[in-house]
Amino acid sequence: MSRPQLETLIHLRRELHQIPEPGFQEWKTQRFLLDYLGTLPTDRLRIKTWETGILVKIPGTQPRKCIAYRTDMDGLPINEQTTYPFRSRHEGYMHACGHDLHMAIALGLVSHFAHHPVRDDLLFIFQPAEEGPGGAHPMMNGAPFQEWKPDMIFALHIAPEYPVGTIATKPGILFANTSECFIDLIGTSGHAARPHLANDMAIAASQLVMQLQTVISRNVDPIDSAIITIGKMDVGTKQNIIAGQARLEGTIRTLSMETMHRVKTRIEQLVQGIEKGFACEGSIDWGANYCQVDNDEALTRSFMEWVKTHTPYTLIECREAMTGEDFGYFLRDIPGFMFWLGVDTPYGLHHPQIEPQEEAIGVAVDVMSRYLTELANA
Repeated sequence: MSRPQLETLIHLRRELHQIPEPGFQEWKTQRFLLDYLGTLPTDRLRIKTWETGILVKIPGTQPRKCIAYRTDMDGLPINEQTTYPFRSRHEGYMHACGHDLHMAIALGLVSHFAHHPVRDDLLFIFQPAEEGPGGAHPMMNGAPFQEWKPDMIFALHIAPEYPVGTIATKPGILFANTSECFIDLIGTSGHAARPHLANDMAIAASQLVMQLQTVISRNVDPIDSAIITIGKMDVGTKQNIIAGQARLEGTIRTLSMETMHRVKTRIEQLVQGIEKGFACEGSIDWGANYCQVDNDEALTRSFMEWVKTHTPYTLIECREAMTGEDFGYFLRDIPGFMFWLGVDTPYGLHHPQIEPQEEAIGVAVDVMSRYLTELANA
């Protein structure tokens, strides 16, 4: 990739970085993407929209199959703390998970193939709501995707911990199954001086948080992996009022659906125990659920070998991660894989100070344009 081409994609990334939007509200982002796509040879592109998402098909010269590449679009409810002069213009929202880079890479690939036809059909998917409530599954059920359903599909995710020029992946499970978890407890509020006339949900919630820590240690095989994190607890309104309600908000991560079912069953049992023990009412909302990112064995092995033998980049066979990605829904029905792209920043994903190295955009476009060309012309 030439320096001017890279500079164009960096400019696009910086423009996208300034307009992060919540899932299924990416209207400015969609408009920006459509405007750029409109500058490309229109006779080479077929464009459909779905909600705030976009599907771009580039017909092949003699198509036998359809190969897809997917990017995500949404931002996160985070107050940005970077040193960028192009910081978010949307207060309280930030592209803190690299979706701005992901979209710039996808635009680079669309631009490349709009000018360099290949034999097979290519489909580029701009998917909304990856951060929640989850756009992959409903998008797959939509008419545009069903009409252009691909035979294989690929994606990437930035990785702060790896240097630029590093590709990391593995066959099999790369990302975990995930589920949100919202637990509400309802008791009776009252005056702090008369605790016997109230039913304190601060105590009940505290007991439940501690009990939840036993689910993994005493109900999951220690050779297996699972996580329960309660990241937020809302309880009470004032120091001298006994809390009548409490809400726990958390996340569950597992490396198998069987373990996810076991963990959820145990959480339900513990909440039932709290209801009886504290004479209160409890309810659970599992929120958004993402299935595991399970990379196709043969395709992933072939890609890893190709990177090692056909590119100057470093290939690492990494371990699975407990992060979640709704790209797993695509892989459940369509063979393909996801890989990590090194962006070399000390701050992790979802951190308000994350500043990925933009040179990684060129690495990704170089790797995937060459790899997709080889697949589509084979």
